[in-house]
Amino acid sequence: MRHSVALALGLIPFVGSAQPQTSSPYQSPARTGKAASTEDVLLHSLIQEAIAQNPDLAKTKALVEAEQEGIPQAKALPDPSLSLGLQNDGFKKLQIGMMESSYYQLMLTQPLPWPGKRSLRGDIASLGAAAARIASARTRLSLIADVKRAYIGLMLIREQLELLKQQNLLWQKAGEITKVRYELGQGSQADLLRAQLEQNRLRQTRLSLQAEERVALANLNRLRGAEPGTPIPTTARIADLPPQTNPAISWSERAEKESPELQAARLGVQQAERSLELARRDRFPDLAVSAGLMPRGALDPMWSVGVSISLPLWSKQKQQRSVSEQAIRRRAQGSEAESIRNLLGQRIQERAAQLDAAIETLHLYREGLLVQSEASFHASLAQYEAGRAPFLSVLEALNGWIADRGGYLQALAQALAVEIAQEEFSLAGTPAISAQALSAGSMGMGGSPSNAAMPAKSGTASAKAGEGGPAMTMR
Repeated sequence: MRHSVALALGLIPFVGSAQPQTSSPYQSPARTGKAASTEDVLLHSLIQEAIAQNPDLAKTKALVEAEQEGIPQAKALPDPSLSLGLQNDGFKKLQIGMMESSYYQLMLTQPLPWPGKRSLRGDIASLGAAAARIASARTRLSLIADVKRAYIGLMLIREQLELLKQQNLLWQKAGEITKVRYELGQGSQADLLRAQLEQNRLRQTRLSLQAEERVALANLNRLRGAEPGTPIPTTARIADLPPQTNPAISWSERAEKESPELQAARLGVQQAERSLELARRDRFPDLAVSAGLMPRGALDPMWSVGVSISLPLWSKQKQQRSVSEQAIRRRAQGSEAESIRNLLGQRIQERAAQLDAAIETLHLYREGLLVQSEASFHASLAQYEAGRAPFLSVLEALNGWIADRGGYLQALAQALAVEIAQEEFSLAGTPAISAQALSAGSMGMGGSPSNAAMPAKSGTASAKAGEGGPAMTMR
């Protein structure tokens, strides 16, 4: 029994080192009244590297330059045409210089669109370049959000590995004591087998988390344009980046000005309006001016000038139909802009509600679940010391406590995922940031009820523009 007591008394230092890294064991910096620093130098550096090196962002910037080159083209006059000809009297010989109606001909013709058409085409091209800039801004926003999600996911996995390491040390000690007690005839073989079983389950969880860490590292390196295996030494903790709550109305006001999708839809309306005006002007004929010189050898040369005009004889089938088409497209673009605005408002309200729930969930963890898990462990320890409970119940309570701390990390990461999606102005759902859960249930323990709903997804999800995602799942 003295070996068991020594182990039980030795559990407390190990457990204390695994508490959430906040201003107090379970208190968030956002609730202490002190200004919490959310600046992470490493995260800022990773974002800057991604902006400078990411090929997708470089592609959108190149497309913006390409669209800019199209603006002068749209405003330019049509190319003139040069025609060469020969007119001769008879077929026997050239009569140039001998017959007045025989001559060489050099003719230059310049088409001239109806006034206003060129400027409208230039406006449409300029709006296309603006749309390309907005697409580049969307890629940049999504890239920053992806880097943040990948970074937080990597930190989450590594903090889960730390908890697992602490849990493994405790189970190793438990295994040693169980073996000694079994050899002394004070314990059962079942206790020894159970201790060995739990250690193997911990190894299985560790292998899964290590695989997730490699995947998350490769994903983060891909975003910043580095080799997949390039190490990224993280020193910050997830609790150093507490989520901040802002009223939904403030996000809605920002979205009206900053949402790339909404800006692009409004540009689409303007483009449709310019296209409609151009279609109306297409009902007016285009002109062409021409000038010609006709050398006649020894005779005096002749010259000519002229103006030609296109005749819209088939306007009922062409120009009028084009006006109707562009008017319909204008209505469609207006409906699309309104639809995007409504969806964006819905997403902002959803994420505001999710973030409020997440903040309350984290408060519940800090003020309730973690405190209760700790109290449950100490109560089990006291019962064991008094000889009223088996030692295995102490370890089960300890596993529940560790599982709750893992759940707290998961909940904090998911709250940050909601905040990132809000900053991204994403029209899709909120992508999850999760890792292999350290739930007591997955280790064959009863555990804490708070771990029953913790998702056991692996890897870090990335939010792409236009890509759907699961809504945040919180306990």
